Amino acid sequence: MTEPTLALLGLGPMGGPMARQLLAFDAGLTVWNRTSAKTEPLVALGARAAASPADAAAAVVLTVLPDLAQVESLLPGEDGLLAGWAARNITRPVLVVHGTVSPVAVAAFAERLLRSHGVAVLDAPVSGGTLGAEEGTLSIMVGGDKDAAQSVKEIYEAMGTTVRYMGPSGSGALAKACNQVVVAATVTAVSEAMLLARSGGLDLAVMLELLQGGLADSAVLRQKGQRWISGDFTGGGSAKNQLKDLGFIREAATADGLELPLSRTVTELFGEMVARGDGELDHTGIHRALALRSAAANAGIPLAH
Repeated sequence: MTEPTLALLGLGPMGGPMARQLLAFDAGLTVWNRTSAKTEPLVALGARAAASPADAAAAVVLTVLPDLAQVESLLPGEDGLLAGWAARNITRPVLVVHGTVSPVAVAAFAERLLRSHGVAVLDAPVSGGTLGAEEGTLSIMVGGDKDAAQSVKEIYEAMGTTVRYMGPSGSGALAKACNQVVVAATVTAVSEAMLLARSGGLDLAVMLELLQGGLADSAVLRQKGQRWISGDFTGGGSAKNQLKDLGFIREAATADGLELPLSRTVTELFGEMVARGDGELDHTGIHRALALRSAAANAGIPLAH
């Protein structure tokens, strides 16, 4: 069997469609997922399913996982990536972290893996949502060793239309933190606008059309606008993950001695939403949290934290 040169681990809402885009770039793509059934649609398209992370060990391994802890869990043990790389005599593998992670933590992780195991870690979070992943139009922000980043640029370009090298380890994650400031604030602002429009008796479909036709337009409105009209906030990018990302923003701001009042307020609102048990809803579900907040205030009920 030909040894894999490219593998993608983590076939969730983003990883699955990213893998489909990569199959056009590398028909020998290896995929792995903790729930193996998720590999089956990709195997039908020609991908190779790995039995374990060790079996997926390739010269370039992309991970699309929620946080750095999940990436680290792939490394140790006889079924881990480190054992797989050693067995295949891959001495300078590239490990790509596509998830949204802490800029501080991923920089330390990259330094440790390079020093101890010769693994070049690139933090390359993506933006564009599931639609961007499905269409291959993601924005990819890359941090880490510049030569390593250049060596996998064509892989990124198979999945995204805007690929930029941002600097040393942690720089891609920091760029994603900046992106998430805007995303979290935008979904909250649109939710407030729609709450106000609904309260005033305006037609939300017409309101959405007006917003999309003016300066307030955004990818958030274009991809997710119907959620505010239908009131269906199930699925999508979860509020729980949005709150996680907001924590990384706070961490990065604190490290740089910055005060970000808007991000602090948005973090508090998402914290309330998750604490109420709505963390699995799409982050646009902050509209529901704001509506409940207003209802509680009008009824004189103290907010639960």
